[in-house]
Amino acid sequence: MFATLHRDVQAVFDRDPAARSVAEVLLFYPGLHALWLHRLAHALWRNDFKLIARGVSAFSRWATGIEIHPGAQIGPGFFIDHGMGTVIGETAEVGANVTLYHNVTLGGVSWEKVKRHPTLEDHVVVGAGAQVLGPIRIGAHSRIGANSVVVKNVPPNSVVVGIPGRVNSRNGDLPETEREDLQHNRLPDPNAEMLRHLTARVVALESTVQHLRLEDDPRTADAWVETGGSHI
Repeated sequence: MFATLHRDVQAVFDRDPAARSVAEVLLFYPGLHALWLHRLAHALWRNDFKLIARGVSAFSRWATGIEIHPGAQIGPGFFIDHGMGTVIGETAEVGANVTLYHNVTLGGVSWEKVKRHPTLEDHVVVGAGAQVLGPIRIGAHSRIGANSVVVKNVPPNSVVVGIPGRVNSRNGDLPETEREDLQHNRLPDPNAEMLRHLTARVVALESTVQHLRLEDDPRTADAWVETGGSHI
């Protein structure tokens, strides 16, 4: 237990350069407070003190602005940065060294009493405002970009951005160490990539149409040569 608590504190120092001292972290980091209250609530939940567990969870939400259902399973080294508005559902499973930013939701898409919340494998980072919904699995070392909406499984070593989330492989773009990273400035822009592909396709089609016109009309061909191949 103490090893887990120590790892929780160390996660703050590893992933927040603003953290200056142990006292500051213990006193003023709501993400850590929410995590430790959840660990208490989860222990009560597993021992069938469910009403008390929900009471601890409700107090944590009031005190920190972070809502974690006591049934959720959270691994060591978990870190919630800022945290306000973060929601983690009952059947969510979170691996080791996972990082969430504020306004993240690990939510469900069903009212049935089944596994209905996401599973995040080790070293996943979820950007601010992202919504990860349903009993899906986010593979290890993946990054979810800010404000993305993810409703399908994500393979390990991936980057997901957009609404709905589009998956890009991180092969060749992995950190050199086991430390987590988000680096929004390096996230791909799938919309821009799609527009580039469409633009290239339109240019190719225009060139094909122009060549067909040249073959059909010799006068157009002469004008084409005179204008140096510009559009007629």
